[in-house]
Amino acid sequence: MLMLALRMLRHRIGSAVATLVALTCGVMILMSMGVMVESGMRFTPAPQRYGAADILVAERDLTIEITEFGETSTVTVDLPTGGSVPVTLAERIGQLPGVAVAAADRSIQAVVPIDDTAQGAVAHGWSSAALTPYRIVDGNQPDTTDEVAIDVRLASAAGTRLRPGDRIAVLAGGSVNQYRISGIVDRTAAGDTPSALFFTDDHAAALSGSPDRADVIGIVLAHGADPAAVTAEVDRLAAETGATVHTGPERAGVEQSEALMAADMLIQLGSALGGYIAGLVMFVVAGTIGLAVRHRRRDLALLRAVAATPGQVRLLVVAEVAQLAIIAVVLGVPAGLWVSDWVHRQLMDRGFIPHGFPFDGGLLTAVAVSVATVLVAVSAALIAARRTVRIRPTEALGEIAVEPARSSRLRLLAGLIALGGGVTLTVFTTALRGQAGLGAALGMLFVFVLAAALLAPWINRYAAQVLGPVLRAVWGDSGYLAAANLRANARGMATVLTALVLSVGFGGSIWFLQDNLDREAIAQTRDGTLAQHTLVSAVGLPASAAADARELPGVVAATPIRRTSVILPVLGGAEPFGAQAIEPAGADRTMDLSVTGGSLADLRGDTVALSDLQASTLGAELGDQVEFWLGDGTPVTLRLVAIYERGLAFGDVTLNRETVDGHTPTNLDDEILIRTEPGDAEAVAGLAGLVERYPGSGLIDTGAVGAQLATDLALSAWMNKLVIGVMVGYAALAAANTMIMAALARGRELALLRLVGVTAGQVKRMVHAEQVGLLGTSLLIGGAIAAVTLVSVVRMMTGQLVPYVPPLGWISIIGGTTLLALVTTIAPISALLRTPPVNSIGVKE
Repeated sequence: MLMLALRMLRHRIGSAVATLVALTCGVMILMSMGVMVESGMRFTPAPQRYGAADILVAERDLTIEITEFGETSTVTVDLPTGGSVPVTLAERIGQLPGVAVAAADRSIQAVVPIDDTAQGAVAHGWSSAALTPYRIVDGNQPDTTDEVAIDVRLASAAGTRLRPGDRIAVLAGGSVNQYRISGIVDRTAAGDTPSALFFTDDHAAALSGSPDRADVIGIVLAHGADPAAVTAEVDRLAAETGATVHTGPERAGVEQSEALMAADMLIQLGSALGGYIAGLVMFVVAGTIGLAVRHRRRDLALLRAVAATPGQVRLLVVAEVAQLAIIAVVLGVPAGLWVSDWVHRQLMDRGFIPHGFPFDGGLLTAVAVSVATVLVAVSAALIAARRTVRIRPTEALGEIAVEPARSSRLRLLAGLIALGGGVTLTVFTTALRGQAGLGAALGMLFVFVLAAALLAPWINRYAAQVLGPVLRAVWGDSGYLAAANLRANARGMATVLTALVLSVGFGGSIWFLQDNLDREAIAQTRDGTLAQHTLVSAVGLPASAAADARELPGVVAATPIRRTSVILPVLGGAEPFGAQAIEPAGADRTMDLSVTGGSLADLRGDTVALSDLQASTLGAELGDQVEFWLGDGTPVTLRLVAIYERGLAFGDVTLNRETVDGHTPTNLDDEILIRTEPGDAEAVAGLAGLVERYPGSGLIDTGAVGAQLATDLALSAWMNKLVIGVMVGYAALAAANTMIMAALARGRELALLRLVGVTAGQVKRMVHAEQVGLLGTSLLIGGAIAAVTLVSVVRMMTGQLVPYVPPLGWISIIGGTTLLALVTTIAPISALLRTPPVNSIGVKE
């Protein structure tokens, strides 16, 4: 059977190549996504910042019990702003037998102005140096609050090397102070960490804003101590505060490095998007193989008629497709590795992952993708050939002579169920709001496409009946033949219709969704920002900065903003969401959140304002008590006093600044919105002086914020559009494949028409009429699916009833689909018409 399968493939080059292309491209795409996931899972960084510590105690995640529909489940979510542990815990741990050092560490963002440049650094208390690879190489440790130890990178940044005894300015904790350099430290091990500063422990605690809390507690064991016994005791004490103990390789996870965040991103992105693409690849591959097997019904029927058993025919089909799948794996795996290398470089160049992050592995991915590809291909072939395999030999040739009059009732039932599910989800998107409605809207796209695929034979048949008079009126006799062909070959063209609907549906909805969200975010930022200036700082601004701004002549209002995150319950789980904490006094003159209910003026005490999307998700109304968690895991219950529309620009949650005091890493403001009298030169000059008063800060014209936001959004949207482009491109490839296969399989039919007197010109016009009918039906159905999905999601996210679609977008979708259909059909048909009909009449399908 293997030799027979190989011989038959050589005589079926067209369908074999089409199937091979679909399989190879599927392997390539899945391979590249799999390498992303495998690289993230394989990444095991060694501890750097805390490399000298044997045990670390930290609170980096939050475990939440969620009760929904009467059932309670446990959800663990990473703390978006990082948790903290009480400093007193370090004192208790330090008293345990076998503990040499128990140091509380705080990481404080700092800026060191050197030679008119601002050098970024992270400041710590000196006791935490015992946990790190840093050691004094010149001078001594800091002993007083006006002393600091700096690392050799900062010491070498100046034109003249800084030495102990020199004075240096440091911006930390929202203020600039002069310090005497007590010593120079250097790393004793290689690694990639920011420049470091070391203050006394008391001074570092004062600068952190939370003197009684620390980011991490590091423990160094005494010589000869029993690690297991000490770890058990530390774990017992840590459990009392809700903190977690980390040992061995787990210590690296506490550092929250960019590399670890990149690894998590690769796993989540590759898994989520890889799952969608895997489903699409399976769908496309199954359709392509099904069409290829369908076109070979005469061969299979003939084998049945000459006494081949169902098992032998089944084995033949499996052998053919399995050989193609193996070749696809051989070609697709190396191509996938090459694509992975390109994606790796792009992710580093665009800042999604740090430079030097390794893309390791590929072996496990190659095995998994290879096995999955062979299984999908073989399963699709068996399903496609099941009818010919099951019928009796004497009926086999008769069965393939004409299109079966009736399609599968099971397929019709499944299609109607899918259609009903799509309609139900459409109703849900109209009735629901928030994340529940958003999930229903996105699910609606896939359900409608599935319904179109299942109902494609009936859609083709009824479309042919409706379009028949139009085709006859425009193309005459050729139109009559085209309508008859569409009716007779309704099942055969089902795969073509599905591929076209898939291309239009995905391209017209998901691609434009990103454009709508970006456009609305920019519009909300532009319309909602009433201030003309923004004072920003990379290391934070103290409360005095806003007060000083208000005292300047010509300043109408100044609103300090502290960016943070909160954890909200969503659909039986919990997710972090962006939030802003503001001072409500005068906020109505610097920002317009488009409040639809309540007032930001009431944002005092234990209160909160939510975007309408999040309010709907939580089912909260004005006056309700809303329960959630701050970014450090602190539970809060706040009264809802305002609901606003511009959540894309200002965050889904707006808090009073007092609510987050002590619960953010710095307790400093990230920016201050400043509104001045129009054209007041004195006010502008005063703001320039304010910048000088707070080194490390900068003044930005809010008119330029929109342009910068557009650039940032374009960068962040690159990954989404890359994946969407792959999905749409693969769907388009499937459409091209199926249409070419369908066209090349018509050699006998076209030859017969020409032998009975139909001219080549009439045949071409017939094909044109068929394509118009099929293409029009595909565009209508695919466009309707895309429109319903896009309208639903855009209304959910932005409140806009009419989504934005650039004119070039419509031209690309409609024109691209039309060009694809014409090229992939007209070219093969033209090639067939160049062959004399007497030579083609004996050609198999």
